[in-house]
Amino acid sequence: MEYLASLASDPTAWVALATLIAMEVVLGIDNLIFISILTNKLPEHQRARGRRIGIGLALILRLGLLSTVAFIVQLTTPLFTIFDHGFSWRDLILIAGGLFLLWKATKEIHHNVDPDPGDDMFDKKQVGITFGAAIAQILLLDLVFSIDSIITAVGMTDDIPIMVIAVVVAVLVMLLAANPLADFIQRNPTIVMLALGFLLLIGTTLIAEGFGAHVPKGYIYAAMAFSALVEFLNMLSRRAKARGKGAGPKH
Repeated sequence: MEYLASLASDPTAWVALATLIAMEVVLGIDNLIFISILTNKLPEHQRARGRRIGIGLALILRLGLLSTVAFIVQLTTPLFTIFDHGFSWRDLILIAGGLFLLWKATKEIHHNVDPDPGDDMFDKKQVGITFGAAIAQILLLDLVFSIDSIITAVGMTDDIPIMVIAVVVAVLVMLLAANPLADFIQRNPTIVMLALGFLLLIGTTLIAEGFGAHVPKGYIYAAMAFSALVEFLNMLSRRAKARGKGAGPKH
């Protein structure tokens, strides 16, 4: 209670909290897009449950990582050096997560654009996915995004309670947005391709970060927002044309 009272009377703490919440919500978008696309491949009666479990795992991982801040900081310590670049555990995790995202997004794009896929490395006879496999893949990406999220939080503030509040608020926002976002993606097939394109972009960014090439997050999210705006305008155009055809010629 004393801490909450001091937090309420400290403008600096409020600014840090608001900034960190905004950052955590933005970082959670990547996680949410992946969860939405993956759970939409489940049978309809399992989708909402899969999203809740996936987001719940994200919260557990983030809070668990926050309880080991000293360990998290050590993840940025170089393990070995190649071509004058030191690779840490964080770098290796980001590279692995980025490669997984590239593989997963490429596989989903292949299934969406090829009407008659043959037997190749991307094709499976069953396009759907089991509930256990979906949760396992969500858990893997939750881990990658959680480590990136917590390291970002640690870099912005040393106040653990502020980090905890920001993470909980961000995950609650993800929980509230999960079903509407997934339903919107399901209803609009072109949005699926846009979201998969986002995953390719995010995966490439994770790999670049792992190799030491800093990519400002603002550029990434600005590009995503612009692409989403263009797609929104395309949707409005298609609906206007559909209404025009439905009205028929006037006599």
